[in-house]
Amino acid sequence: MVLLNTVARRPLSASVDFPIAPRRRILSVEGGSYPHCVMSSPALVANQLRVAMLAPISWRVPPRHYGPWEQFVSLLTEGLVSRGVDVTLFATADSVTGARLVGTAPTGYSEDPGLDPKVWEGLHISAVFERAEEFDVIHNSFDFLPLSYSGLVATPVVTTIHGFSSERIVPVFEKYNTRGYYVAISDADRHEKLDYVATIHHGIDMQEFEVGPGPGDYLLFFGRIHPEKGTAEAIEVAKQAGMPLTIAGIIQDHDYFERFVEPRVDGERVRYIGPVGPDRRGDLLGGARALLHLVNFDEPFGFSVVEAMACGTPVIARSRGSMSEIVRDGENGFLVSSLDEAVVAVHASGGMDRMAVRASVEHRFDSNRMVDDYLAVYHRVVELHRTRRADEGNAR
Repeated sequence: MVLLNTVARRPLSASVDFPIAPRRRILSVEGGSYPHCVMSSPALVANQLRVAMLAPISWRVPPRHYGPWEQFVSLLTEGLVSRGVDVTLFATADSVTGARLVGTAPTGYSEDPGLDPKVWEGLHISAVFERAEEFDVIHNSFDFLPLSYSGLVATPVVTTIHGFSSERIVPVFEKYNTRGYYVAISDADRHEKLDYVATIHHGIDMQEFEVGPGPGDYLLFFGRIHPEKGTAEAIEVAKQAGMPLTIAGIIQDHDYFERFVEPRVDGERVRYIGPVGPDRRGDLLGGARALLHLVNFDEPFGFSVVEAMACGTPVIARSRGSMSEIVRDGENGFLVSSLDEAVVAVHASGGMDRMAVRASVEHRFDSNRMVDDYLAVYHRVVELHRTRRADEGNAR
């Protein structure tokens, strides 16, 4: 059994907290297949690791439909809670969690245009750092802005870097490189100017996905509609392959949608059904012949890629970014470098063993594995930070 070796718990302020939902106290166990956990004893619970989880506030946690960063935070938070970790989630006030919830923004600013993102982000980030001494670890899943607070507190800050929106944000990560503790979500997304404590691939709740009956009679594009994601390329591949295409996702670039996507949507050969939430996601993914992920950028990860495979649906992806870490060519999909190769892959995908596609990701990308990996990072960081502070004190 892996015991949580931490300092004694300090009481948390309840001034802006929401009640903790009833939950089981669970600790992880070495070995075996996922999921793997046992009930903890009261003595172990009294010695909990205290984690502040800082979520983005673009969407609710968990997201109603789109929101990959919020989805990651939800899966990790609930997994930690199930292991007996004392988690305080800093997220929108309408979030749903088994952790202690601290909400500043009433809802996500992408869901309510009346909210000023800068105002609510400032209030949100300050809420966790003003209480930093109450936690053993602050886990930043918000991006670079919270790092500017990290030098003002003694609590170590673990930052999951969900990709780089541009090179212009890298200087912030560089400034706090020697003080922070960075986690990459894929080896491909590691930046050469930064140091990392780990690469941890995202995981999903495999129990939410079942292998579909397939092979289906349609192709699927599942993601935000944006030039980076290759929506127009998916339409062209489907046309050349002679198969209908279903497009699901939020419209992130309206000009792109109006110029390159909407004119080709006819309701038959090309259908656009909008964003899809968890209630419809499994059936849509599991019913497709293949998922087309013909990205035009170096994809840091890709939840939909793993989710499709969990449903037994092969993925046809452009070989950029992390795709080679997820897609095993010929086993659970195909890595392609051109639209012609993608068309050939569509025809080959119909003969793939959908149970084998599922098996290829079942343990590699299970959320329980992800939670175990982050727990190991937290404990390592606590020790590293304690040693670092002691060395700094001796140097004075």
